[in-house]
Amino acid sequence: MPRRSAGILLFRRAAGGELQVLLVHPGGPYWARRDAGAWSIPKGEVDPGEEERVCALRELEEETGAAYRDAADGDLLPLGEVRQKSGKVVSAWALEGDLDADTIVSMTFELEWPPRSGRMQTYPEVDRAGWFPLAAARKKLLPAQAPFVDRLAELVG
Repeated sequence: MPRRSAGILLFRRAAGGELQVLLVHPGGPYWARRDAGAWSIPKGEVDPGEEERVCALRELEEETGAAYRDAADGDLLPLGEVRQKSGKVVSAWALEGDLDADTIVSMTFELEWPPRSGRMQTYPEVDRAGWFPLAAARKKLLPAQAPFVDRLAELVG
């Protein structure tokens, strides 16, 4: 069975009605210098027995600090799933909302860095977030996740 993750593509309408989506950049040394093709929707692994929708809302909160766990089923627009290069399957929902991307607070993880140094360091799961128009979001996102932006555009125009 492939690993499964679930996430939320938060969207808003900017001045003039242009759609924007919230993307997050992974923290840690492996991603520090990467930009195009490195961003993601806020997402994470589905726990055994956990509903994917519940996981998606939990991960949005864990990676941004934004409390959307109580979003109603009707507020979530299903975007289907994609398979990433690693084989992981990601399910996503779109949710209209807003948050200040400059004030996100992410959970952290520990990693031995530099490798084989014996030195453990703590890094945020997400080191920054940003709102992007759809065309820019397609370039920033991991290539496998770009279809979520296209599906959002089809659903809400």
